[in-house]
Amino acid sequence: MRISSRAHYGLRMMTELAKAHGGPPLSLAEIARREHLPLAYLEQLISPLRRAGMVEGTRGLHGGYRLRRAPERITVLEIVELMEGPVAPVECLAEDYTKGGCLRETECLSRPLWGRLQQAVKQVLGGTTLRDLLSEPLSPWCPGEELGAAPVKESVRA
Repeated sequence: MRISSRAHYGLRMMTELAKAHGGPPLSLAEIARREHLPLAYLEQLISPLRRAGMVEGTRGLHGGYRLRRAPERITVLEIVELMEGPVAPVECLAEDYTKGGCLRETECLSRPLWGRLQQAVKQVLGGTTLRDLLSEPLSPWCPGEELGAAPVKESVRA
């Protein structure tokens, strides 16, 4: 399962706005510079965030954007769903799915698995705010590492 670049970049933009919360507005050009993202793409992403009331813009020489709500009141799930739509790992779990749309609906053995995955993803994203992201320690994680694994402790012999 992959998160689109639209949702990923939207979240990165929102974390920059969260870092600047309480200060002067932040320009999209500055966000693009800090996050190494294409300015033109951020210009497309800001509109749905404004329409949803998550950010507000200020015009002028020192204009830019700021969060309309405190970082602890904006969840990652809100941002992801705004950018991508509702989280649904398979079509039959989408909000707009019409019951009976799949011939195997009543006998599909994998549907409960996808339902559990959907709930787990929603729980993690819905339980994580922008403030949480700002307070998490940075990790030099790279592919191949186990996420969430406890550090290995050396045993001590007496």
